[in-house]
Amino acid sequence: MLDCGLDTTSVLNFLPLPLVHSPRLSKLPGWVSKDGTVNLEKELKECAGRVFVDSQPEFCLPERELLDLSTIDVILISNYHCMMALPYITEHTGFTGTVYATEPTLQIGRLLMEELVNFMERVPKAQSATCWKNKDMQRVLPGPLKDAVEVWTWKRCYSIQEVNSALSKVQLVGYSQKVELFGAVQVSPLSSGYSLGSSNWIIQSHHEKVAYVSGSSLLTTHPQPMDQSSLKNSDVLILTGLTQMPTANPDGMLGEFCSNLAMTIRAGGNVLVPCYSSGVIYDLLECLYQFIDSANLGTTPFYFISPVANSSLEFSQIFAEWLCHNKQSKVYLPEPPFPHAELIQTNKLKHYPSIHGDFSSEFRQPCVVFTGHPSLRFGDVVHFMELWGKSSLNTIIFTEPDFSYLDALAPYQPLAMKCVYCPIDTRLNFHQVSKLLKEVQPLHVVCPEQYTQPPLSQSHRSDLMLELQPPPMPYRRCSVLSLPFRRRYERIHLLPELANSLVPSEIKPGTSVATVSAVLQSKDNKHMLQPVPKPPPVPPSKKRKRVIEEPPEMLAPKPLLSGAVPLEAFLATLHKHGITEVKVEETGDGHILHLQAEDTLIQLEEDGTHIVCDNNEPLRTTLRDLVLRFLQKL
Repeated sequence: MLDCGLDTTSVLNFLPLPLVHSPRLSKLPGWVSKDGTVNLEKELKECAGRVFVDSQPEFCLPERELLDLSTIDVILISNYHCMMALPYITEHTGFTGTVYATEPTLQIGRLLMEELVNFMERVPKAQSATCWKNKDMQRVLPGPLKDAVEVWTWKRCYSIQEVNSALSKVQLVGYSQKVELFGAVQVSPLSSGYSLGSSNWIIQSHHEKVAYVSGSSLLTTHPQPMDQSSLKNSDVLILTGLTQMPTANPDGMLGEFCSNLAMTIRAGGNVLVPCYSSGVIYDLLECLYQFIDSANLGTTPFYFISPVANSSLEFSQIFAEWLCHNKQSKVYLPEPPFPHAELIQTNKLKHYPSIHGDFSSEFRQPCVVFTGHPSLRFGDVVHFMELWGKSSLNTIIFTEPDFSYLDALAPYQPLAMKCVYCPIDTRLNFHQVSKLLKEVQPLHVVCPEQYTQPPLSQSHRSDLMLELQPPPMPYRRCSVLSLPFRRRYERIHLLPELANSLVPSEIKPGTSVATVSAVLQSKDNKHMLQPVPKPPPVPPSKKRKRVIEEPPEMLAPKPLLSGAVPLEAFLATLHKHGITEVKVEETGDGHILHLQAEDTLIQLEEDGTHIVCDNNEPLRTTLRDLVLRFLQKL
């Protein structure tokens, strides 16, 4: 199984979970259908013309009906965003396999899962809404809810025990490390350049190679650069995880982020940045570090609030070997690879596990707050939305591309605070991926159907799709694809004593052939040729207690013949031996010689010679010997 990401966009259909009692949310009216026949007042609430589910947010899980997930032996993880559904799979499906990931992917994935669990558990919801999921009910609901896909499979968040149990099944691998799976294939992670420890995977046998490219970046950010050369010579390249924002240039977005932030602070307002606790935040902090002094923001406090804020900032400093060369070299100076260490030392950046405790006593405005969750449905960000939303001096800046900012803001409308959308997605865009595929030249490319056509909103933009020759094989949800290659060859090893006994014969300069009589042993998909065992001598005894299974009797093998019978020379030889009446007929594979006086046929073909004659054994033997003169015996 390649990755197991969690679709978190489903949470946009739910009301936010406030950390402090919110009179506004608690007074929202319940939803009743216009004709009054459907009453779901307890489960659904109306807010600013939209309907939301009043229950703990639920997530859309990976497909579980298509395949029995207990039959999966191996899960390969590309990056920490692609493993958020792991506990649902390892703990509830009978999965007994192994999960492979790099160390930063495991550790930062753990932080993101712990943060998610923490966000959910600290604001428990008494009731759980289920009636609205009924198919007949869902049909009459207003839009987004009506069109939500497979809502009955949505699940509440997992527990911390399930997280720990799931992550105990992860086996750590390093870049370019080869891991053998059951002797059948080798898998190997390569740096993908997108996030700390993010990987593309090579899955190969001795003669075939499949590359899985997901969430990769060619931009110079904090992770190790992408390893492109190892993707060459792939039979099939499976491509996914391209940028969600093909028209937004990350550098331009960073510039816009900084200028909007400075403008708001100068006007006396606060800036709220809803973000994940790892990833883009490191680049945002680095960008601000260079920008603070030139923009006279030296006195403005920056707060990073997350249950895992401290661990995230520390992890980024200790995974030195997973960083780009420039940051690696700083470790030996010694200097922290990321400048946020200096921001913390100089008290410009402060981090807190939540808004309670120390933060409330040290909090001063105007300030910049980085906090989660980017969906604005849970986490400390909900409190700041309620606190700052009513003032037009404040600004919220969206940097994560995973959620539609209009949908994220919907339950907070009407909103006075300014909203700026600067999605920063460093993953490959269509131009970069086309260039990459030209360089690595896979025989076949497999990708989601969406990549083979321009987006619906910009149907004229042919540059926002993949155009390849030959065209890529598209897939859609639940489609079953046969990859266009077959395993044709297997590698077989000779035991040294068997190899020692071979007698090669040269059939043409530089090419020698030897015949082998051996026993083939196959175990764990490894094949070994061993010498034929000699039968043990049978002890002389009158009574046989049981029949000893005798090994099959080995006959000396017939010699193998190679070469071709040249027609003219063979006719001349027949002539010498008194066979003169020969009629030659040409066939698709060779020639048929009809010896008319002897009433005999000789079929000369590329891969064999047949002599057909009735009741004349001496003639047949003579003809056979004449044919053998032209062939080599092995």
